[in-house]
Amino acid sequence: MTFRSYMDIALSEARAAAARGEVPVGAVVVDPSGGVIAKAGNRTREMNDPTAHAEVLAIRAACSVLGAERLPGHDLYVTLEPCPMCAGAISFARIGRLYYGAGDPKSGGVAQGARVFDHPQCHHIPEIYDGIAAQDAADLLKDFFAERRL
Repeated sequence: MTFRSYMDIALSEARAAAARGEVPVGAVVVDPSGGVIAKAGNRTREMNDPTAHAEVLAIRAACSVLGAERLPGHDLYVTLEPCPMCAGAISFARIGRLYYGAGDPKSGGVAQGARVFDHPQCHHIPEIYDGIAAQDAADLLKDFFAERRL
C-alpha cells in the first residue's frame, strides 16, 4: 500500500483561514478508503467561538456526514500540532491516525506541552506522524504573524 498525504488539502484550508484573518491552520478527515470526508480551517474569530479550531470543525463535520459520534479508522491531517483541546477531541473521536505538520512549542498538546496522549486518563491514542510538510506549515504561520507585526 502506498502512502498518500492529504496535507496539501490541509494547507489549502490553512491558506483560506489566513485570508479570512484567522490563524492559518487547516485540517482534513480522510476515511479508511482514502476519501476526504471533511475539511476545515480555523474560524474562531469569524464564529466568535474559541473552540472553532480547524481540527474540531473538521471532526464535527465528518461526524455529521457519517451520522456517528466517533471516527475509528479515519485519518486526520492538520497543519499544526494540535493543542490540548483538539488532542482531547481527537481522542474522543477515536481518530485512527493523526498526521501533523509543524510542531507547536507554545501551544502544542501532542509532543509538547500537555502531551494529552501520554496521560493515563486518555482513552484512545491515535497513531501519530509528525513533520508532514512541516516547513510549508511553519512558513505559513511565520508569514501570517509577521504581517501582523508590521
